[in-house]
Amino acid sequence: MELAELTTLMQEKAKATAPIGNSVKFVFEENVLHLDGKGEENIVCNDDLDADCTLKISQTDFEALTSGQLNPMSAFMSGKLKVEGDMSVAMKLQGLLS
Repeated sequence: MELAELTTLMQEKAKATAPIGNSVKFVFEENVLHLDGKGEENIVCNDDLDADCTLKISQTDFEALTSGQLNPMSAFMSGKLKVEGDMSVAMKLQGLLS
């Protein structure tokens, strides 16, 4: 899946989910997906902005995560998903990623 397609998918999921109250940055090999949920709605973009929590994951594993083929906790425990910053923010993403 191309980054543009992944961004569109996340924008759709973000609109259907209540604001998370924080910002999160997903760092892929060469790309970034930023989710800002501090306002009235969740906003997704590809800008490399500061975030409360940074999640490092391969784009392939992120696609599996968003499609339900990869469990977030399993990804974290196996080292496929690395969390930097506020871990509680990462826990808020389960509804958004499923």
